[in-house]
Amino acid sequence: MEWRHSGLPHPKKFQVQKFSGKVLVMILWDQDGVLLIDYLPKGQTINAEYYLSLLVQLKDILKEKHRGQVTKGGLFLHDNALAHRALATQKKLTYLYFQCLDHPPCSQDLAPLDYHQFPGLKKQLKGCHFLSSVEVIATAETWLDGQRSEFFLSGLQKLEQWAKMCIELRGEYVE
Repeated sequence: MEWRHSGLPHPKKFQVQKFSGKVLVMILWDQDGVLLIDYLPKGQTINAEYYLSLLVQLKDILKEKHRGQVTKGGLFLHDNALAHRALATQKKLTYLYFQCLDHPPCSQDLAPLDYHQFPGLKKQLKGCHFLSSVEVIATAETWLDGQRSEFFLSGLQKLEQWAKMCIELRGEYVE
């Protein structure tokens, strides 16, 4: 039953399409390209323990990449998510010789995925319909694999510009 005026037509009923769900991905990258892509298993959340395992994987990847070169760690930027700010995470980052850059609270300006990587990926995915998360992942990875190292380097250069602007504006939001 429905309430409607007697002179109005019945409302249209739309056919529900199957939705494959969301895919949560963590992309760790440097100036040369993607170092690690991790897809969160369905039903799991990112907590400090899960994040620590990714940091260890990242350190192993960096050791392999820089084999023969003396390197202790590197600069590390992540946002202010609980898993990133947890004491265990901070200790692990210190143990792995990663120096963390402070991320200003509530500053999307300094999220390279938002201003650099995702706009191009969104453009690639626009209008596509996927029946499974496997299709989404394959399309996203194909797009990421197609990016040259200059793409990732320019993302870090943009980060430097955004950070300087953020400092000059004392943390005010930048469009």
